[in-house]
Formats: sequence, structure tokens, C-alpha cells
Amino acid sequence: MAARRIEMMRLALFALGVVLAMPAAAQDPPSLDGFADGIQHWQNRHGRDYARYPPDQVGRIADNLLLYQRRDGGWIENQDPARILDDVERAAFAGQRDRNGGSFDNRNIYTQVEYLAAAFARSGDARYRDASLRGIDFILAQQLPSCGGWPHTVPATQSYHPHITIADDVTAGVLGTLRRVIMDEVLFGFVGADLREKVSAAVARGDACLLRLQLRRDGVLAGWAGQYDRDSLQPAQGRSFELPALAVQESVGVVRYLMSIPQPPPEVVAAIDGAVVWLHRIALAGQRIETFAATPERFQYHSASTDRRLVRDASAPPLWARFYDLQDDSVVLATREGVRVRDYAQIPRERRTGYEWYGYWPQSLLDRDYPRWKRQQAAGGEG
Repeated sequence: MAARRIEMMRLALFALGVVLAMPAAAQDPPSLDGFADGIQHWQNRHGRDYARYPPDQVGRIADNLLLYQRRDGGWIENQDPARILDDVERAAFAGQRDRNGGSFDNRNIYTQVEYLAAAFARSGDARYRDASLRGIDFILAQQLPSCGGWPHTVPATQSYHPHITIADDVTAGVLGTLRRVIMDEVLFGFVGADLREKVSAAVARGDACLLRLQLRRDGVLAGWAGQYDRDSLQPAQGRSFELPALAVQESVGVVRYLMSIPQPPPEVVAAIDGAVVWLHRIALAGQRIETFAATPERFQYHSASTDRRLVRDASAPPLWARFYDLQDDSVVLATREGVRVRDYAQIPRERRTGYEWYGYWPQSLLDRDYPRWKRQQAAGGEG
């Protein structure tokens, strides 16, 4: 029965384009794709001219993750695990290992947990297993009791860090990994029964939290905000330019997670269906983002040799804004100072080129993955 559940989970995830980490017998190294956001942020600050381990150097990369991990099992965000460190850098990281805390931002922490589990499956090195277990313990310890989601960063250093965070796949990403801890007895066979039971309880609380936080339009289910106040559970401010709003990219991430649940109960199906209807309704027709050459300019967090503008194009595919108003689904745009503006051109170049205000995040979900999931459900959920 357990093997059957695992296979159903693999089929569901494969159908959604999610590839689980490879078992020990596989020759391919575990993917570094989960670290892409952190690597990009590192390179935006420090450049790309540095030595990196190739992906097949799994032990070297996993050793870096051991070095980066903090005493309580967390990791700071925006590091490149494949970076070849010199002695000074290694000593600096070693000096930080006695600190506590970490950040779930940019798909952090749960990605390390999965990579280290895969490294242990390949090598049998108990250090990787133990570090993965510490990461799981850290994740469980940070689940917010008010609802069951996860915060952005602990300990908090910014006002938005304590919020229940949907942005950047924080809560959905954590839940996806915890589900794999439960279901994938090949990758996470080292997780004991007691811990597995705690993980199962955390998943149940997290799933219920996502359903509770889904916003409605005139009583009809819609999408999710990027973050919620941990006490009131109301949509909350993120970074200064991330006003309280319905968030498209984040809603797509939640829907994809919910679609990965085997034999979903009716309330999960309703949440998915409602979000998909909302995503269809808010699509923008006849517009596209045009990128054009511009005078190179260096900002605090990135450089730009291009600029962007929103143009009319009757032949353009559907486009989505990243944020929509909580009351009327109008597009929400803002400056870095948190001032809401009406037009894309009113956002200064630094935020136009350094943030994705428009995109196609729901396209593959709506065109391919959701219809395929509906067919699977109609056939009994077995793919």
C-alpha cells in the first residue's frame, strides 16, 4: 500500500512537471534548479566571475551546504551552494555556524533539505542525512501556530519577515517538501516514524491554512495574497513596493502545490477550480511588455542596459499583472517607496528592470497542467 501511494505521488508530480530527487541507484546528480533564485541574487550582488563546482561534484556542493547551515538547522538565503570558497570565506561561514535562524525566501531551506537527502542517498555519508534532519526540525519549529504557514525569515529583521508568507513559494514550497518526506520512502527513508508523524501533522495544518487564506470575490474563491498578518490573517504589506494585494505568481504556486495532493478532498478541488476561474478572468488582453536598449545604469541590487515598457499589441497572448487590488481586481503597481501608481511608465527604471510586474506565470497552468489534472481527477486520480 505504501509503495502504491508513493507511485501515485510520483505520477501526480510528474504530470505537473515536478521531478523528485533521484534515488541512490541513479547516476544523474541531484538538480541545482531549486537554488536558482538564491544563485541569481548572489550573482546580482557579486557578479558571475567566480569559480563553481560542476553539478556532478555532489559531495563538494553538499559539503558547502553543511558549512552554510546554522546551529538550529536553518540557512541564510541567497547563497550559491556550488561556489568554490577560499580559506577566508570558509572561515567566515564557520564563524557564523553558531548563530540561529534562517530565511525561507527565494525557495530556501527546504531546497537544502532535499538536496542533502539526495546526497545521502548517493553517498551514504551520514553527515548529509543528519543535516537534512536538522533542516526538517527547523522547518517544523518555524510553522506559525496561528494558521499553519511559514514566515519569511527568522529572526525577523524587517517588518514583513514575521508574516505568513506565500510569496516566493515559501509556504507552498515547504509543504511540497514535507509531503515528499512523507511519501518518498526512497529519498527520505531515513526519517523515523515519530518525526514522520510530526511532518504529517504539519502538512495537515499547512494545507488547512492555505485553504483558510484563499481570498474571495463576492463570495467566490479567487487567489492568494503574497503575505498575511500572522495574527489577523489579513493580507499584509511585503517589501515597500509590495502592497497588500492578490498575487498572481504566488497563487499559481499554491495551485500547483494543491494539484500535487493525491486524491484531493472536495475543498481542495474547489480551491483549485476557484483560483483557475479567477486567473482566467483577470488576464489582460492586447498588451505586452517590450524590452529595449537603454543607457547602462548600475543600481544597488542590479545593473541594467535595457528598459521596459507596456505596449498595445492586438496579437499578444494573455498577460497578467503580478498584483491585483483586493477590492476590485485592478492592477496594483508601486514605486520602491510604496506609492501606488496608475501606469507602468510611472515606476522608476530601477523597479521596472529589477522586478517582474507583468508576466505569463499562469499560462502553462491554464493551457496544459490544469486541464490534464482535471482529466486525471475524472479518471480516478491515477494519471
